[in-house]
Amino acid sequence: MRSRACLAVLILVSACATSTPPPSVRGARSQRVANLQRAAKLPWTDGGRCVVGEASQSWSVLVERCYFALDHDRVEFHDTSGRCTVASADAAAVGLGVCVLAAPEIVLGAVIVLGVVVVAVAIKEALDAYELRHPFHEEAVAGRGAKGAPREAVTKREPHPEPEPAGQDWLPPMPPGARARTRPASCEPVPVPHAGGDAIHNACADSFPPNRYPGMDVLVAGVRFDALQVGARVLWEVKTDRFDTYNAFIQRQEIEKEVIQIGKERRAAAACGYGFVVGVSTAVHKMALENEDPSLEVVITGCMR
Repeated sequence: MRSRACLAVLILVSACATSTPPPSVRGARSQRVANLQRAAKLPWTDGGRCVVGEASQSWSVLVERCYFALDHDRVEFHDTSGRCTVASADAAAVGLGVCVLAAPEIVLGAVIVLGVVVVAVAIKEALDAYELRHPFHEEAVAGRGAKGAPREAVTKREPHPEPEPAGQDWLPPMPPGARARTRPASCEPVPVPHAGGDAIHNACADSFPPNRYPGMDVLVAGVRFDALQVGARVLWEVKTDRFDTYNAFIQRQEIEKEVIQIGKERRAAAACGYGFVVGVSTAVHKMALENEDPSLEVVITGCMR
């Protein structure tokens, strides 16, 4: 009888010892999950497979090995801290991006993601699998020592939130007067078909900035813009009118109407953290707009009818 009791105690002690992973294992798991959650905010061209394969490495190693799989057309890197300055322009395209992204903490405005990012399939599956295996935080277990979590603590625990879409934390500084670090969902650019059916105008809007969404206008904060520039947070209003051929009276009327429209667009763009540019076909049109509002950024596209 005594031997059976001793055996039962040994089995119980063994079960308790194996139910809580050693600190090194918990640390590796925490690092893996942190890397997956951080990578979930970025756009990946391979569905996140490289990230999942390297998630147990340090974040800097993961970035170096998986940088090639980033959707580089949708990510901008800015060395706002100055720590990643490179001497060679040839190295800037890759070296600067890797350096900025591999930093332990991303400085506001250093990494800008264009558009809404849906969590890559492989990354989401890995995070979901982790949640199923670990119904409560391992850090909480470590804080309580080897004791298991009380039943009521587990049942009352709220679900662990999924990673937020990319682009919400890594935005350029908001303009003066706008609320910092927040913006409504309507600020996300939504491509919509070009309006008006003007083929010449649409071709100019697609080719000159150039437009991130060829064949499409972009809705931001409920306002329609002709284009969202590739590789930059800049919205465009494009004019292809034959402004030079109008008489002085018509030119004046046209400018007054355009200034009202442009003012509405510029306010919407600024409220959402975008730059705003007006494209016109001729120097005469550019001069007329700038005389009316010197603060406008107007460029000559050269698009002619």
